[in-house]
Amino acid sequence: MVIKITFTDRSSDMKITIICDVLGRENNGTTIAAMNLIRSLKSKGHDVTVVCPDEDKKGLEGYVVMPKRSFGIFDNYVEKNGVTIAKADEDALRRAIEGADVVHLLVPFMMSWASVKIARELGIPLTASFHCQAENLSAHLFLMNAGHFNNDVYRFFYKKVYRYCAAVHYPTRFIKETFEEAVGAKTNAYVISNGVNKRFVRRPTEKPENFRDRFVILFTGRYSKEKSHRVLIDAAAESKYADRIQLIFAGDGPLKEELGEYAAKKLKNQPLFRFFSRGEMLDVLNYADLYVHPAEIEIEAISCLEAITCGLVPVIADSPRSATRFFALGEDNLFRHGDPTSLAGKIDFWIEHPEEKEACRGRYLGYAKQFDQDACMDGMEKMLRDAAEGRVHGSEEENGILQRSAE
Repeated sequence: MVIKITFTDRSSDMKITIICDVLGRENNGTTIAAMNLIRSLKSKGHDVTVVCPDEDKKGLEGYVVMPKRSFGIFDNYVEKNGVTIAKADEDALRRAIEGADVVHLLVPFMMSWASVKIARELGIPLTASFHCQAENLSAHLFLMNAGHFNNDVYRFFYKKVYRYCAAVHYPTRFIKETFEEAVGAKTNAYVISNGVNKRFVRRPTEKPENFRDRFVILFTGRYSKEKSHRVLIDAAAESKYADRIQLIFAGDGPLKEELGEYAAKKLKNQPLFRFFSRGEMLDVLNYADLYVHPAEIEIEAISCLEAITCGLVPVIADSPRSATRFFALGEDNLFRHGDPTSLAGKIDFWIEHPEEKEACRGRYLGYAKQFDQDACMDGMEKMLRDAAEGRVHGSEEENGILQRSAE
């Protein structure tokens, strides 16, 4: 069946429906990126309807709250992972989509599948962001390193969602190339960083009293297997300066208790595990001495961008499945992924070379300017308008791609 797509003649504002199978509080990159986009589009005067499963959004203007999907005996596991997944009410979903100029999908899950069907029936163009690596799912099945399985996941995503999209947003060229190679097809790609909010700036901030004599190392990331927290714990234990090191693990997630017990056996100074508000996080970013990103699976890593924007020097895992490695400006900003000894050596280098660290800080402050969130959100608005007005094309050059440095 051939479906004719029609477009609304609109000179300025657009009516946009955003489908969020998962949203939740802003404690992960996907939710932060989603809320930044929603706020930006609303501030530009667009009529934005957000469909999500979040009970706390009920009654808020512009939000349509779907029921929570039950997974039967696995509900406790899903809840432990801090995830609420929507169950599509197709009548409510159709009402939210009807009359939209464009429908934007955040993750390729079940509510997005239903939205694809409805939008195509109504002749409304679809766009989608890419916020979910295959390994984010396969890690829960103990198949994170099963390459064939992960490629099958990507092909499934393509079959259900991405092949129907007039445009696809990728935060990095790395994930675009990974996905297109896995599915054996090209997409109408817009490579646009998720960007960093202007509130993240370098400012003088004193360390808490109990950290004054310690070298504070920060990692921000969900407490889950693919983030590799244990590598950093082991590296801190191996460091020549183990007695001075204070680890801070900012985040939330199912492995919090397990990681705390593991660290208690390895380290003299017990790490701080906690979720920080955005304001609190800005303080931590400005009093920490070093940022370490040991995760092996990353599409971009907003947390690393926020760190360098605040002047923190990063040490990043060189994992071939992570775009974050492309943020390294030199060899001393990289370590062998999964190797605590390699990481310990880099930590010791930066402790022993404060002048080099200060010079590197200056380079990163300059480098970070390219990730200005306003410019990135302008790129997202352009993608949505191009799709709504039928102006997307088949190449990155024609799409006016906003390419950022995470290749």
